[in-house]
Amino acid sequence: MRIRRATAADLPRLARVLADAFAGYPWTRWSIPEDEYDARLEELQLLYLGHALEHGLVLTEDGLLAVAAFLPPDAPQPSDALQERVGELHGDRLDRLLGVSLPPGPEGAWTLATVGVSPQSQGRGLGSAVARAGLAAVDQRSVPVTLETSSDDNVRLYLRLGFSVDATTHIPEGPTVYSMSRPAVTERSDRE
Repeated sequence: MRIRRATAADLPRLARVLADAFAGYPWTRWSIPEDEYDARLEELQLLYLGHALEHGLVLTEDGLLAVAAFLPPDAPQPSDALQERVGELHGDRLDRLLGVSLPPGPEGAWTLATVGVSPQSQGRGLGSAVARAGLAAVDQRSVPVTLETSSDDNVRLYLRLGFSVDATTHIPEGPTVYSMSRPAVTERSDRE
């Protein structure tokens, strides 16, 4: 399996992979209206991947069955047009989404924004492979990495990748969100 940077041409397929992978995910089920849920989710994934491709790092493998996206701490906010479209896609659930307050990650941290694998290919190590490749690229900068997840299965995956749970946020009538981080990898810790 060869891990590589995604291209703009890959993004529609990778957005579909993420939409399939997140179809039953607690956060997306809570934050996206049921009306045209699949189409909304896929378009949101495409918008987020486009932003990450422009300002961060998006990795996939040659079969386009897995994707991981990372954003640096200095990534700009999405454009007004992108934010407006995201708001439209969240529809009547936007207010509940905007009402959530999650703890900030470590200063200067990159964000592992998403990892997803096509459902028929899950369990083969593809998600871990693209995540590890991205983490290796970020580790060259000696900075921490942060993420949020609302899946217990994902928590176990991220623990194996060196993350720890920093905070657990229970959203009333919504999902539980685990805020996780992985410390900066330095030359010294590489030798230990």
